[in-house]
Amino acid sequence: HVQLVESGGGSVQAGGSLRLSCAASGYTYSSYCMGWFRQAPGKEREGVAAIDSDGSTSYADSVKGRFTISQDNAKNTLYLQMNSLKPEDTAMYYCAAAPTDYDCYSGSWSYWGQGTQVTVS
Repeated sequence: HVQLVESGGGSVQAGGSLRLSCAASGYTYSSYCMGWFRQAPGKEREGVAAIDSDGSTSYADSVKGRFTISQDNAKNTLYLQMNSLKPEDTAMYYCAAAPTDYDCYSGSWSYWGQGTQVTVS
């Protein structure tokens, strides 16, 4: 079965960096579109970044220039490098997978991880 497991969250001071990882299993990783989402307490979940099957990336305006999404297809792992972190980046971060790029860009995400907490103070 499909499994997404996030790691790398933690507590960091403003201006610091973290790298999140999402280990995927149970499907043909390289053919999927992958994304990172976050949800802060009392707020709706928002998309942070996505990378499609061709490696094209997209970012929320709030993280452009600070966050970088990447993946290692050989390791079936998705990453989110987060630099210049701000207190407003504090949230639970989730990775998600969509079977096709169309699903990805239309917001139809099929699989979700359990999340990893990022706290910036």
